[in-house]
Amino acid sequence: MKKFFQEIKADIKFKSAGPGQKLTDSAGEKAPREKPQQPALRQPRQGPTDEAQMAAAAALARLEQKQPRARGPTSQDSIRNQVRKELRAEATVSGGPESTGTKEVPEPKEEGSTHLAVPGVYFICPLTGVTLRRDQRDAHIKEAILSHFSTDPVAASIMKIHTFNRDRDRVKLGVDTIAKYLDNIHLHPEEEKYRKIKLQNKVFQERINCLEGTHEFFEAIGFQRMQLPVADQEDLEEFYVLSEAALAQPQSLERHKEQLLSAEPVRAKLDRQRRVFRPSPLASRFELPGDFFNLTAEEIKREQKLRADAVERLSVLRTKAMREREEQREQRKHTYTLLRVRLPDGCLLQGTFYARERLSALYEFVREALQSDWLPFELLASGGQKLLEEENLALNECGLVPSALLTFSWDAAVLEDIRAAGAEPSSSILKPELLAAMEKLS
Repeated sequence: MKKFFQEIKADIKFKSAGPGQKLTDSAGEKAPREKPQQPALRQPRQGPTDEAQMAAAAALARLEQKQPRARGPTSQDSIRNQVRKELRAEATVSGGPESTGTKEVPEPKEEGSTHLAVPGVYFICPLTGVTLRRDQRDAHIKEAILSHFSTDPVAASIMKIHTFNRDRDRVKLGVDTIAKYLDNIHLHPEEEKYRKIKLQNKVFQERINCLEGTHEFFEAIGFQRMQLPVADQEDLEEFYVLSEAALAQPQSLERHKEQLLSAEPVRAKLDRQRRVFRPSPLASRFELPGDFFNLTAEEIKREQKLRADAVERLSVLRTKAMREREEQREQRKHTYTLLRVRLPDGCLLQGTFYARERLSALYEFVREALQSDWLPFELLASGGQKLLEEENLALNECGLVPSALLTFSWDAAVLEDIRAAGAEPSSSILKPELLAAMEKLS
């Protein structure tokens, strides 16, 4: 075997030595060496089969899905511009800037659905007692105030001043200026100059004329418009002049001034929509309507400002306190919240609240539904966290947005008294009229 391999090696060495030459050839005349043979051309590859092409396409699609998305703009100006474009687009979809709101959550539940925890967010007009949807409240209140002029023009004009004008600082400045006019008349009733108010006066134009309802107020308390001559001026000027009848009743002017100073805007009251449900395993399930996620025009502006602030915070190192404040700002995005309280007998008490309302409002809501509303009790959030009434935190600060299930618990001393009396702590504690209206939770 060893000899066999040696013969193969010698044969290979001989073939690789090149062509030989004759002994008679001169030493200088060497036969030209043949060029080594070029390797044979490769056969062209055949194209991939249909199955291979389909497999490659599928693999490419998977790779594209794994590719990271293109990063958005990083500069503050470009991000702000992008936010503005998004907000304009949202406003356009919802019917323009005058629309009642822009929905944060896609495909909200229809209000007619039988599975909604509450049909929507509703309000009660304090002037008429009518229950209103959110998109109806402002127009209805304005109409109610205007209709009030026929019965009490002074009260109607005061309500108009405080309600129709949104800038509270401007309203306060105008109201204080009107009060100053009336104080001068009250302190100097004999001086005619204090009974006249020049309408083209700079102070009057800047502080009073710009407010809705101020002219109606002056006319309602006894001022009359008159064209009067002005010294060193040919043209007449327009004045408000207090009538003799009104001047003869200084106590009425003083009363109207106090009403003007103490008045507040007329705002619709949130309808709690209190409902009581039988014990149900669906207690923690909340199907909320779109009203709980809508943003009004003012809320959109506030949200835009929050986003702009968030952009500026990206380049700033944040402490724990700063992060906690940021979390609280995130919680303030919700305007309303739906809360349920599980009572000792398993029944559920439900109500709608503003997310910024305090725990005291929630405690008062529960207390109004109890037979013995003077007995102390506690409310527990998920995980057994106590929500103490005296802390008076906002609901959104407690994480109770946009919905939450809480548990009612008697105060420890009350619980001992109940057991000592031989009563059952889990017996019904609601008022009879609420028990009669109890519903099934679906």
